[in-house]
Amino acid sequence: MTVQMIGPEAEARLDWLALCKAIEVGHRLPKAEIADIFLYRGQDTLLSRAAWIDGLGQLVKTATIFPGNKDIDKPAVNGSAAVYSDTDGTLAAIVDFHLLTKWKTAGDSLCAARILARPDSRVILIVGAGTVGRSLRQAYGAAFPQAQFWIWNRSPLCEERLLTEFPDTEQVHNLEEAVKGADIITCATMSTAPVIYGDWLQPGQHLDLIGAYRPDMRETDDRALQRARIFVDSRDTTIGHIGELKIPLASGAITESDVLADYYDLPSGRFARRSDTEITLFKNGGGAHLDLMVARYILDSVG
Repeated sequence: MTVQMIGPEAEARLDWLALCKAIEVGHRLPKAEIADIFLYRGQDTLLSRAAWIDGLGQLVKTATIFPGNKDIDKPAVNGSAAVYSDTDGTLAAIVDFHLLTKWKTAGDSLCAARILARPDSRVILIVGAGTVGRSLRQAYGAAFPQAQFWIWNRSPLCEERLLTEFPDTEQVHNLEEAVKGADIITCATMSTAPVIYGDWLQPGQHLDLIGAYRPDMRETDDRALQRARIFVDSRDTTIGHIGELKIPLASGAITESDVLADYYDLPSGRFARRSDTEITLFKNGGGAHLDLMVARYILDSVG
């Protein structure tokens, strides 16, 4: 048995638009079986996710999330990912955790934005300049090459790193004004309380929410959810698990019927923008089925 070992060098063979196509194709296969385990210690999280897609195989991915690592200049998120054969269940590949997470997380949001954002979007605001923020700048730049990019972040150090890597990105200081002036707002923070407010949103915008991954975390408020048409990558990994939706559902601010579609609704046409004036909101939950789809794309790309 030969087990493929996929490291960060594989990135040179990957393409953001091809990845989006792979995600769409993956959602035409039988629906994934998924299971999640969350363990908590204060603000630290151990998250294990498993998925099985008939035709693609199985994946188990474990992530450790230690927000305090940013204070000692270490990655806040670490872990491992294993892919198993759909034919006989043997170990097929070990995929570099950071490579897989980068392409799954940013690719998930990009796939939604290519469908839900206005095609003529010209100003993209990235809220959060950490590791995910930098990958979002790369991913969105591939699909919206003519766009002007703005970045807002609480920490000047993270902003400096992103601006060094992407010097054509403009630093903004007033978040409310930046949100009002953007066509796409993509938010990747570790915030437990809203940083984007619904009263700031403008007709025709697309809001992409990535950061909240725990039941006690949110990046936007009830008003944003009430004003927008809400989409998710998967109902199964967002509605009952993530504070962005779980909290307003519990309070009655929204109902489950307000979550209009997930990626499995792509063939029916329900996962779509209806007009140039509506506000669309996408919650990126990043389930293990997406890790499996992306891992298989990476394996296919490296041969």
